[in-house]
Amino acid sequence: MDALSSSFISTISPSNLFLTPSPVKSQPSFHFHVSSVKIEEKTNYVSKRPLDPTLPTKLFGAFDDIINNFIDPPRRPSLDPRYVLSDNFAPVDEFPPTECEVIQGSIPSCLAGAYIRNGPNPQYLPRGPYHLFDGDGMLHSIKISEGVPIFCSRYVKTYKYTMERDAGAPLLPNVFSGFNGLAASAARGAVSAARILSGQFNPVNGIGLANTSLAYFGNRLYALGESDLPYSVRISSKGDIETIGRENFDGKLFMSMTAHPKLDPETGEAFAFRYGPMPPFLTYFRFDPKGNKQQDVPIFSMTRPSFLHDFAISKNYAIFADIQIGMNPMDMIFGGGSPVGSDPSKVPRLGIIPRYANDESEIRWFDVPGLNLIHAINAWDEEDSVVLLAPNILSVEHTLERMELVHALVEKVRIDLKTGIVTRDPVSARNLDFAVINPAYIGKKNKFVYAAIGDPMPKISGVVKLDVSNGCRRECTVARRMYGERCYGGEPFFVAREPENPDAEEDDGYVVSYVHDEIAGESKFLVMDAKSPDLDIVAAVKLPQRVPYGFHGLFVREKDLNQL
Repeated sequence: MDALSSSFISTISPSNLFLTPSPVKSQPSFHFHVSSVKIEEKTNYVSKRPLDPTLPTKLFGAFDDIINNFIDPPRRPSLDPRYVLSDNFAPVDEFPPTECEVIQGSIPSCLAGAYIRNGPNPQYLPRGPYHLFDGDGMLHSIKISEGVPIFCSRYVKTYKYTMERDAGAPLLPNVFSGFNGLAASAARGAVSAARILSGQFNPVNGIGLANTSLAYFGNRLYALGESDLPYSVRISSKGDIETIGRENFDGKLFMSMTAHPKLDPETGEAFAFRYGPMPPFLTYFRFDPKGNKQQDVPIFSMTRPSFLHDFAISKNYAIFADIQIGMNPMDMIFGGGSPVGSDPSKVPRLGIIPRYANDESEIRWFDVPGLNLIHAINAWDEEDSVVLLAPNILSVEHTLERMELVHALVEKVRIDLKTGIVTRDPVSARNLDFAVINPAYIGKKNKFVYAAIGDPMPKISGVVKLDVSNGCRRECTVARRMYGERCYGGEPFFVAREPENPDAEEDDGYVVSYVHDEIAGESKFLVMDAKSPDLDIVAAVKLPQRVPYGFHGLFVREKDLNQL
């Protein structure tokens, strides 16, 4: 879940920080618990790297130590790696392709392919401030062929990851935690500039992460993070994960791209955008069915930088949410906070533009007080209206600092393009996010949604199935699966049983997710029957290594894997 701060530091160049956290006085309560399990694992992994960093690396590392110990130690729990990287948030090592045991049921034949999930997994244990969103991207894949599951975990070999691996030490500042206050920002910016001048890294080659999601379009599979360009990856026939390289689409894509492009299942086109701290703050674009990038459409009516993590498409429109999170330089300068924060005085709004627009002349903005959408579920057209499904963050001020206090209420938002009236109806009272649908229904009216239950966020205690075709202002939950005591999962993903059958029912398929048992210390891959009243488990696979909690995933069918 990279974000606007990623774009912010791209103008300077950033350090993953490597110092022991100084004692933190009067810590407020925090729901994570300290665990030392991964200290041993990461020590083993670090031993594989160069044991004698170069003189410039040692010198700049000493400056990092001074910054982390005296100028900007991790004072808040949300930035203290002892808390943030505890329990199953702790990183793991890479893991080679390994056959797994099916311990319950059998894997349906329609799951021939690979489920891959992305998430943050820092290459080095941070010793300075660290935010959950700052880790290097690691892909956890379970490839299934003829019912046999093969598990693998690999880092996305971004330029940042590779340079730091080869140097034997962190080189770039953490995006979400490295710029708290003017003094810390200036100090880390100066060290980064010195590293650039000394030739330790070249920011032109990318400084971001690929830790957020994955997308498959144009017969290519991409690992995504919105602080950098997409990284092309593939799954080998043996189940290994390989990074092919950074993709700029023949020089047509600049700096970054959203981690949430939308693929139209009927046309094969992909729609995307980028955002940043300099005008145009939003740029919209698309890819044709072969994966060729089309022209940029800069949106200058976005008059200030905003956190634009996701968007939605309908058959005729693209829908953007300009929310109350954005650049907050005054808090950074005078309050010692992050350059990205909430602005309670800002009125959120939705922007709707024809999805084949050549310029921004037809975009329309609609003020929607109290609507803060970070993730979108789906959108569709109805007569003179556009309907949007999305979780609304009710306590947006806690999104980056105190995620355990966040409550996301899934709403159905109707924008009447004729009258300009916006109406909103909640579809569930539960704390839900990371919601998905049958991918065949992207951009058109859907009935069912599968959403993760926050317990509290970012931990996921179960999954619910919503029937959003029900009447207004009523609980729409029609099925639920709780994972059990101290068992937590992640974003669910729906896989259709007969994807090529146009007459198949929308919910005829399976919901899959990784789930971790914190008591047993084991992770599983679960397959649930999407049509059953209790989302019955039809298969469970015991994984040979723990899978840390992460972000977004994707299922790629075997025939598509073979075309990569």
